[in-house]
Amino acid sequence: MDAGSLLIILAIGAIAGWIAGNLMRGGGFGLVWNIILGIVGSIVGSWLLGQLGVAAGAGILGSLITSVIGAVVILFIASLIKR
Repeated sequence: MDAGSLLIILAIGAIAGWIAGNLMRGGGFGLVWNIILGIVGSIVGSWLLGQLGVAAGAGILGSLITSVIGAVVILFIASLIKR
């Protein structure tokens, strides 16, 4: 993986974290933590959809959808732990 690919993955994760934070009731954990959780959510979303045998699409848009799903899951779990 080259530096350009890593930068794209981080950018998609950051955008996904921001979107997930806006989708979740209460706004998540703030912009910086939402972005960090979005990056982690990218990995979780890819694994989760892979386990379910579902593809969110191809290219950057599919990656973004997958990342948002994973980020929402991560933010939901993190909000349960936060209580």
